[in-house]
Parts: sequence; C-alpha cells; structure tokens
Amino acid sequence: MSHQDYAPARRDARPPRRRSAEEPAVPPAEFRSYYGRPVLKAPTWKVPDIPAYLFSGGLAGASAVLAELAAATGRPALARTARLGAAGGALAGVGLLIHDLHRPSRFLNMLRMVKVTSPLSVGTWILSPFSALTTAAAASELTGIAPVLGRAAGVGAAALGGPMTTYTAVLITNTAVPAWHDAHREMPVVFGGSAVSAAGGLGLLGAPVRENLPAARLGAAGAAVELAAGALMERRLGEIGDKYRTGHAGRWMRAARALSAAGAVGGLAGRRHRGVAAASGLALLAGSLATRFGVFMAGKASAADPRDTVAPQRARLDGGSR
Repeated sequence: MSHQDYAPARRDARPPRRRSAEEPAVPPAEFRSYYGRPVLKAPTWKVPDIPAYLFSGGLAGASAVLAELAAATGRPALARTARLGAAGGALAGVGLLIHDLHRPSRFLNMLRMVKVTSPLSVGTWILSPFSALTTAAAASELTGIAPVLGRAAGVGAAALGGPMTTYTAVLITNTAVPAWHDAHREMPVVFGGSAVSAAGGLGLLGAPVRENLPAARLGAAGAAVELAAGALMERRLGEIGDKYRTGHAGRWMRAARALSAAGAVGGLAGRRHRGVAAASGLALLAGSLATRFGVFMAGKASAADPRDTVAPQRARLDGGSR
C-alpha cells in the first residue's frame, strides 16, 4: 500500500449540501402513459351518425315546444313549420340511432326495461313516445284528420320537448371522456341553448315574415345562451378545454360561434325581409349542427390524450391531501 492511500483530503473539497426537509428526494416526474398509449378507449360512435343524432334530437324537442306556443298565439304557419320540424327531427334521430347500432333489434331491446340510473335507457324512453306523438301531430297537420287528437299529441310532445333537448348532453357527460364528463355542469345548458337556436332558425326559414317574430327572438336567445355557456365551459375546463379550441373540434366550434352570432343578429334585424330571414335561419341551423360536431370531435380528441385522464385525477388527489 502506498503513501498516497493515506494522503489528506483536498482542501477545495466541499462537504455534501444538506437537503431541506421539504425538498423532494427526486425531481418531479414528467407525465407519461404506458408506451404513450391512450388510457381510455375512444368512442366507437360513428360520424356523422351520432353528431347528427345529437342535433336532430335537440331540434325536434325545441320545435315541439315552439309549435304549441305558435298555435296558442294564433300563428298557424309557424306552428305547422315547427310541427313538421319536430316530427322530422325525431324520426331522423331514431333512424340515425338505429343505423349506428347496426340492427333495429338492438334499439328494440333497449325498450324491454326502464333503468332510471342509465341515461341511455331513460333517453330511449323519452325518444320513443316523443317520436310517436310528433308523428301523429304532423300527420294530423298535413291531412286535417282528427285535429283534436293531433293537437293533444302536439301538447304531449311539447311536454317531452324539454328533456329531448338536453338528455343527449346527460348521455355523453355520463361517459369517462374527460372533455365531456368534466363539462357535466354546462353541457346541458349548451345543448339546450343550441336546440332553441335551431328551432328558431327553422321557424325563420319556414314561416312568413308576419309570423316569424317569436322564431327570431328564440333563435337569438338560444344563440346567446349557447355562446355564453360554451365560453364558460371551456374556461372552467382549464387545459382540457383546449380540446374545444384546437384541431377539428376547434374549427367546428369557431364555425358554430360565427354562424350562431350571424344568424341571431340577422334574424332580429332582418326578419321582415324574407331572404334575410331565411339566410339567418339557415345560419342558426348550421351553427347548432356545428356545435354538436365540435363537441363530438373534442370528446374523441380528449379520449385519445392520456394527459386529460390522468392529470386532473392527480390534481384532485393532491388537492384532497392538502
């Protein structure tokens, strides 16, 4: 053994720095999922079936209510337009849902029982009688047969109109998709406002100018509610709200806001001009449809991003521990 083994330590050597009690032993880990794969399975619902189904149900529900309001205030042309829109939207919704399920028997199987804890089961039992009532009311409107029964069917459809406009929002927010589930407070308001906007747009498109004032007011009010609730939803969601502002969803949502705003302003300012009223109605309908596509695309993007699933859970756990 040489004398170097017993050499004194270097004078410039510094003692190890003591770590404070609150300083973590290891640096904070960056977020990673297993091989970067999504945590959730992406929704298997088809495009455009389900976004169109979300739109048609809302349009039908709000139109059924508008039809009875128009009939009660002596606006037969507006009532006729709204009744036909309610029936058409309801039947379209049933057809789109069955097409997404691949077989009609699957839709019929959902009617075998009522499960109040399942939004899908409750929604099926709202959609089925609503479709029957709106079809009966529209048939009576077109043929003039049994007007009393037709009016009674219309009143029954209007009673189910409110749930028809919002049950699809409850349906998608009951899933595990973060951009949908975490928006459960605002999504029914967004869908309800969008549905009222679409019904007002249909009234502007189909009713004469002497009867379209309620449609113009409903279209503007629905668009205002939709835009305000949507902005609040995106802001409250934080980073998850970026899914509504970027990618395909962002383009759909920007188009929805522009169309809804233009339709609302045009409907109120130019409802006495037939061409302007019709164009405004089309803009409100297109804006409502674009909202459903934007929401659907945001959900697909959120399900594919594992950060949206894990990061909020960790934040909630950290908040609970504190």
